[in-house]
Amino acid sequence: MATGGELAALLAAQTQLDYALEDALTSQEKANLVYQHLRKVDTWERDLKVPEFEKGLEWLNTEGPLSLHKDFCGKVVVLDFFTYCCINCIHVLPDLHELEQKYSSKDGLLVVGVHSAKFPNEKVLDNIKSAVLRYNITHPVVNDADASLWHELEVSCWPTLVILGPRGNMLFTLVGEGHKEKLFLFISIALKYYREQGQIKTNIIRTQLYRDSLPPSPLLFPGKVTVDTSGDRLVIADTGHHRILVVRKSGQILHIIGGPNRGRKDGIFSEASFSSPQGVAIKNDIIYVADTENHLIRKIDLQLKTVSTVAGMGIQGMDKAGGAHGEEQPISSPWDVVFGTSVSGIHEGDVLWIAMAGTHQVWALMLECGKLLKRSDLKKGTCLRFAGSGNEENRNNAYPHKAGFAQPSGLSLAPEEPWNSLFVADSESSTVRTISMKDGAVKHLVGGERDPMNLFAFGDVDGAGINAKLQHPLGVAWDGRRNLLYIADSYNHKIKFVDPKMKNCATLAGTGEVGNVIGPNFTSSTFNEPGGLCVEEGGCLLYVADTNNHQIKVLDLETQIVSLLPLVNAETVETVDGPVVQKGATARLPKLPKSAPNVQLPLLAVSPGQVLQFMLKLSLPPNTKLTEEAPSSWFLTSEGSEWLLYEQNLSGEIEDITRQPAISFQIPMSCLSAEAVLSIKVCLYYCSKDSSACIMKGISFNQPLHIVNANQGSTAPVELTYAF
Repeated sequence: MATGGELAALLAAQTQLDYALEDALTSQEKANLVYQHLRKVDTWERDLKVPEFEKGLEWLNTEGPLSLHKDFCGKVVVLDFFTYCCINCIHVLPDLHELEQKYSSKDGLLVVGVHSAKFPNEKVLDNIKSAVLRYNITHPVVNDADASLWHELEVSCWPTLVILGPRGNMLFTLVGEGHKEKLFLFISIALKYYREQGQIKTNIIRTQLYRDSLPPSPLLFPGKVTVDTSGDRLVIADTGHHRILVVRKSGQILHIIGGPNRGRKDGIFSEASFSSPQGVAIKNDIIYVADTENHLIRKIDLQLKTVSTVAGMGIQGMDKAGGAHGEEQPISSPWDVVFGTSVSGIHEGDVLWIAMAGTHQVWALMLECGKLLKRSDLKKGTCLRFAGSGNEENRNNAYPHKAGFAQPSGLSLAPEEPWNSLFVADSESSTVRTISMKDGAVKHLVGGERDPMNLFAFGDVDGAGINAKLQHPLGVAWDGRRNLLYIADSYNHKIKFVDPKMKNCATLAGTGEVGNVIGPNFTSSTFNEPGGLCVEEGGCLLYVADTNNHQIKVLDLETQIVSLLPLVNAETVETVDGPVVQKGATARLPKLPKSAPNVQLPLLAVSPGQVLQFMLKLSLPPNTKLTEEAPSSWFLTSEGSEWLLYEQNLSGEIEDITRQPAISFQIPMSCLSAEAVLSIKVCLYYCSKDSSACIMKGISFNQPLHIVNANQGSTAPVELTYAF
């Protein structure tokens, strides 16, 4: 069994190698030094071995659990200790992917992700599954939820790579990001050395990729959403599909830009490509995009239908000051963008603020010539740091360059007095901070704690200032009408709001549990790691990128009703990736008993894009309860008018009949007929409270629809009442 002391012994031996490599002048000299290090470590009296993975751990991308000392025997193994929120861990993934492209398991290499969570939310397997898909991880990943191996080896930093020899013997360790050259050197020499020793096995470790089991989806991990000043057009960063969608508020798709594969190409819409884009900002017909994994800022011109690069060089930058012209300035993992106005203020919206997650800073891109606080005149196209030292901290300071951020991931501007501030969702410190547009001072708003080095002060607590607790918030949106700031409290699966004057933070929507329930009100609705949000100019609607549910949810701030934004291609009356109603989907829905009653509802006049709410008001016989083991459910059908079901949520579970489950349904923007019938069917399993008898009952509510072009406005919820 390895101990922290043994890992320390390895580090001591490797320190000598690291110093020698710094002095080496040629690649051959470096290769010889690594080879000599291997000979020394390999001939130690006792191998420094990593202990076996604990039994019962959950694995991804494999056909079953793997054994370090059985399955990995005869392989050079890279153990990647990571946590999926960590930007530094994300930066290492392209290096590992390139390494796996160069050497396969047949060549003797195996990469294994050892997920060791920082936040409680990251211990949940389903959330790790989403991250594995989002970041295109194709090697085996084990969910070491209690970080047992991490603690056993006394690992202290995310990411840490531990390289093992074919006997499970530790050879090297690399702490942090930015060690690509060393990683490739260590692996190539280790494979060469152990091949010469006859210890490399060429057997293939079979994988079973999680991504291959998923159905197609119109959106895939949408990271951010924004709305133009008219309130009619939304811009969605369809992050997992590596594209940008421009849609009407009705869901009608106007433009599809990039995707479905990642890339880095400027040009016309059909040729352009992105890599996991996040933040988007729109002004008139110009959109700016934080092209996160390309380390670029891109510009979309909706009139010319072209994409161009305005900042970044397509490689991860380490510069923490900037000052060069955009395309000559390397940047690092931009995560969000928002328009602002320079001190000179000649042109409104002449600055693009950038949440530079990779260097833990907030940067500025000058869209016109202008001036920033305490700066001389800056030329158009200049890209530079505005706030943040580059140290990963939760440090507030009157001097913006001395403040410290920890992976800033969301921005929103309140330009009006008395606020005149840029709000920052600082994800790794679990805080929301403000940057004054008057003097640049960085201040605390909510979350975290006073110790600037403590990045573990997270939780889910409503309260004021430092007493409020968040968990890895990724987005913020200012509501100028109400003087409130909305927060995507991502790992708490909630939307919260803050009164910046009193610093009071409270839950607006979400239960704190992962889910995809569209309830009759905000607090009964559920989310799954919402990553971005925006408020339309009138202040009526709040749009939420519900990232891990692959949806945009619409929160009506007046009626407190939640609905889904449909995505419909008006030309083909199909969704972007085909209808949600997959072949065989209706066949998987439960069948109602022949005795199930059919309730005919009155004719309802509706218009394209209108959202209907159906409220189930069902009651069970006395002394009965729902059967927990057999989940009750509702589902939708439309015989002869299947087009009505495109992009709809077709079914849902009924967990508590007393809560009046709500079903949200949006009439498609493009309708193939003026008449249709929507059937809302319910299948209930209930038993007597002494569980002596269990019963299955069903009912079908048939809602005839007359579709007219005139706007019908909001409709009162349709009550579906029945007593069994």
